Amino acid sequence: MNKTEYLEFWANSYKNDLTQNIMPFWLKHGLDRQHGGVYTCLNRDGSLMDTTKSVWFQGRFAFICAFAYNNIEKNEEWLRAAKSTLDFIEKHCFDDDGHMYFSVTADGKPLRKRRYVFSETFAAIAMSEYALATGDRNYADKAMKIFSDTQRFLTTPGFLTPKFEPEVKLQSHSIVMILINVGSRIRAVIDDPKLTTQIDESIDKLRRYFMHPEFKALLETVGPDGEFINTNMARTINPGHCLETAWFIMEEARLRGWDKSLMDTALTIFNWSWDWGWDKLYGGIINFRDCKNLPPQDYSQDMKFWWPQCEAIIASLYAYLGTGDEEYLYRHQRISEWTYAHFPDTEFGEWYGYLHRDGTVAQPAKGNLFKGPFHIPRMMIKAHELCLDILNKV
Repeated sequence: MNKTEYLEFWANSYKNDLTQNIMPFWLKHGLDRQHGGVYTCLNRDGSLMDTTKSVWFQGRFAFICAFAYNNIEKNEEWLRAAKSTLDFIEKHCFDDDGHMYFSVTADGKPLRKRRYVFSETFAAIAMSEYALATGDRNYADKAMKIFSDTQRFLTTPGFLTPKFEPEVKLQSHSIVMILINVGSRIRAVIDDPKLTTQIDESIDKLRRYFMHPEFKALLETVGPDGEFINTNMARTINPGHCLETAWFIMEEARLRGWDKSLMDTALTIFNWSWDWGWDKLYGGIINFRDCKNLPPQDYSQDMKFWWPQCEAIIASLYAYLGTGDEEYLYRHQRISEWTYAHFPDTEFGEWYGYLHRDGTVAQPAKGNLFKGPFHIPRMMIKAHELCLDILNKV
């Protein structure tokens, strides 16, 4: 492999796919020019299937538009789309108690509120990224307020409806990992020690509670003190989430001068999760595994979703940048080639989201309340940057 040619090829491929395919698709078909915000329930050709708006995708889309503006090119259309979506969020997506909705109608009427705070986490990073793009301090302050509210919601007994009966005490990996990224993204525009404290606390929780060397796995659900619980749900490994966690920690390690302790943690998670996730028969990252190799209970357990592939691409590049170990570049080659051989829709644009284990298309829609313009464009922006960083280091 000629590493320079290889990295230049992928840097250009990611950027071109973002600017000529992904962003134009969503600006044309998803952006709501009447009410503001973005639709995500799009069929294969971009036609609208449902006008319900996913609130967490309002934040995700606004973030991506500003993130692309900050890191790829100063495209004013992207910045206007970010502002339109942020305006929709502020006008329609907060309940009176400050907790955000999960879904709303096209014109912003509330449809559903859930126990989670992921709408808040994505709104926060959208506000901070827009502040970085525009220099408008007001949006940085808004991001910090949403972050503080999120922490309050999580720590106020009874504020969030419990998922299980009161006597059931469990911890979830997902909120722990996402707060690493939220803290990091807001800290890029506002210097507040609370953000680094949150990052440190989250990483400490991952190490103490969720990393289980006896299974060589980071588990999705554990007891209050990290206890392994021998149930179908608590045996679940979500390789995509774990790979995402790994690169969040690598990013923090890099900001701290490639902190060895953080990199050791991140690489351990990455290596465990790659071993669990990479499908040795068909290729690609599989959805779910059971840490005891029992049959996973989730019906989509052996499918290939779009987003775990994206996280694997980012994580492999970060690992190679941080270590120089060619095994990670080889992993990048395998996951990028497999992903680009199966997910892009060469006829109508964008990517399929849901494949069977063998890589055939399970359903062709480009979006719903859970898939939209986030993981794919974020990967392309980050991977483009990382390829260039590796080239500059070489």
